[in-house]
Amino acid sequence: MKARDASGDVPPPPGKAPFVVVGLVGLGLLGWGAYGHWQRDAEAEATLARVKSLVPRVRTVVAERAEGPLDLALPGETRPFTTAAIAARATGYVAERRVDIGSRVKAGDLLLRIAAPDLDQQLAQAEAQLGQLKAQLLQAQAQVDQARANVNLANLTNNRTTTLADQGWASRQNADTSQAGVLSQAATLAAAEAGVKVADANIRAGTAAVERLRTLTGYQRVVAPFDGVVTVRNVDVGDLVRADNGGTPLLSMDQDSTLRITLNVPQSATDGVRPGVEALVTVPQLPGRTFSGFVERSSVALQAASRTLTTEVDVPNPDRTLRAGLYASVTLKIPRAAPGVTIPAEAAVFDRGALRVAVLGADDRVTWRAVRVRRDFGRVLELESGLEPDARLVYSPPPDLRDGQAVERDDRGGPARPMRAAER
Repeated sequence: MKARDASGDVPPPPGKAPFVVVGLVGLGLLGWGAYGHWQRDAEAEATLARVKSLVPRVRTVVAERAEGPLDLALPGETRPFTTAAIAARATGYVAERRVDIGSRVKAGDLLLRIAAPDLDQQLAQAEAQLGQLKAQLLQAQAQVDQARANVNLANLTNNRTTTLADQGWASRQNADTSQAGVLSQAATLAAAEAGVKVADANIRAGTAAVERLRTLTGYQRVVAPFDGVVTVRNVDVGDLVRADNGGTPLLSMDQDSTLRITLNVPQSATDGVRPGVEALVTVPQLPGRTFSGFVERSSVALQAASRTLTTEVDVPNPDRTLRAGLYASVTLKIPRAAPGVTIPAEAAVFDRGALRVAVLGADDRVTWRAVRVRRDFGRVLELESGLEPDARLVYSPPPDLRDGQAVERDDRGGPARPMRAAER
């Protein structure tokens, strides 16, 4: 049953116009959405085309050949070139002390004087005994002269007796007796000559004893063995000291005109460490100052526990600016086995498990290369392989830089070259 209005009449059915309007609006919205989607696709394709055809502007840097020595910085400690612990060789009392801690002395300067009266008496006794032995030698030589004269007399007597016995003027018994006298006197001469040899040997022994005691008395004067400084004093005037007691030394001295520094060079750098290699030494207490030295000796064999080579560097110290016992940093100038290549650290990126650099070809297209680092100096890398000198690299390459992509060089904003070793 159709609804009626207030007047009771039935309204007419709606026309087609509203449905047409609604359909046209729907079609318009659908077309608008399709157009927007098409426009976005077109813009995306245009952007992709621009990206593909984009020639990025990059900064470049040139890889440099590294031909100078390798700088190897190691910690060390300054030590005196020579250290001497001076002990007593004469037993006695310290009668005089001329030096103290910090005293600088020359070789041969008197440090201490020891009073040793017992040793002096022993020397006097040995000299007196040597005099007795020399007198005994003179006596033995006189006995030799007398025995030689007796031998001559016995020979003359024997000749006469033998001649008379042959002529019948003397008995044969007298001749035999004279011959026996010759033999007896010859034996006496031999004994006298042996006595001279014994006396001479006694004199040599006595002379050696006297020289030994004279040498020991010379040790009453304790002198400096070399030019240096007294670092330890353990005795004073009046102290009793004993010879060769093996205990505390009287004094200790250091020779600091040249200092030596012991270094432990790692196995990777031992091939270039040899005598004559230059070393630069710095200490924290003297900022801005550098001291030159040279490698003088090494242990040749590496320590098995640490795989390091014990190396000694000698540093001249004529003005005594450096002191023994200072912590020092030593930079060895190790000659290179082969030239290397240095680049800024910003020119390398880590990609796909390797360190890579973007190399520019003659056509300004990028080629990515994997490189191996020999040494890392922080801002500069020294390469072992993968790059030749004078190659032009992209400085701080963008992450979307592709292999084979063309680029435009802009060298105004990038570094002209990596820092050299001397600038580091």
